[in-house]
Amino acid sequence: MAEEETAAPPMDAYQGLRLLEAILFASTEPLTEKDLKARLPAGTDVAGLLRTLAAQYSGRGVELVRRGGTWAFRTAPDLAEALTVETVEQRKLSRAAVETLAIIAYHQPVTRAEIEEIRGVAVSKGTLDVLLESGWIRPRGRRPTPGRPLTWGTSDAFLDHFGLETLKDLPGIEEMRAAGLLDARPALAAYGARAGPDEGALDDVDGPDLEGATPPEPLDPEGG
Repeated sequence: MAEEETAAPPMDAYQGLRLLEAILFASTEPLTEKDLKARLPAGTDVAGLLRTLAAQYSGRGVELVRRGGTWAFRTAPDLAEALTVETVEQRKLSRAAVETLAIIAYHQPVTRAEIEEIRGVAVSKGTLDVLLESGWIRPRGRRPTPGRPLTWGTSDAFLDHFGLETLKDLPGIEEMRAAGLLDARPALAAYGARAGPDEGALDDVDGPDLEGATPPEPLDPEGG
C-alpha cells in the first residue's frame, strides 16, 4: 500500500520570524502584509510577527517601520544625519511640481481642476507625469460628478521617502507658515478656509529650496 502523504508540520513562530526578517531584508522595496502572506506558509500570523519583529528592532541601528500599508527596514532616525551622503541630483523637481505635490498631499483626493483652483494657474500634464513617474502620487479613483474627473493622492512611496508613518504625520499649516513655506494669496487662503483646519489646508509653497531635487525640508523629518 502506498504511503499516505502527510501535511508538513506548521512552522514554529521563531522560524517564521526568521523567514519574515530575511524576506524584508532581501526586498528592494517596502512590502505589504499581503505580499508577505503570499511568501510565508499558510496560516502564518503575519501581523503578529511584524509587531514582534518591529519591537525587537526598536532602538537599533535599523528599525522595522510601517509606511502606510507597507513595511520595510530603515535607518534609525537619529542616525540618518551621520549616514547622509551629499550627491548631485541630475533631475530636479520644478516649482510647479513641488507645489502640486504639496497640494495633493494636503487636499487628497483632489482633481486636476481643484489643484489648478488652489494654485491659480493651469497644471500641465507633464507636471503630473513627473510626480507619477517618481512614484509619489497615484490615481485615487474618479469623482462621482459630471465628467467623472480622476482624483489624485500620495502613495506609500511618498510616506516612505519623507519618513512618515501616515498622512497624519504631515506638518500642520502653522508649522509650514512658521517655516516660511506659506504665503497669503487671497484665493489660496479662501480655499484653505473651505478645506478646514483638520484637512491641513495648504495655502501655497514657497522658499529657496523648492528648486532642489526633493520637496521642502518640513515635509522631510529626520530619517527617511
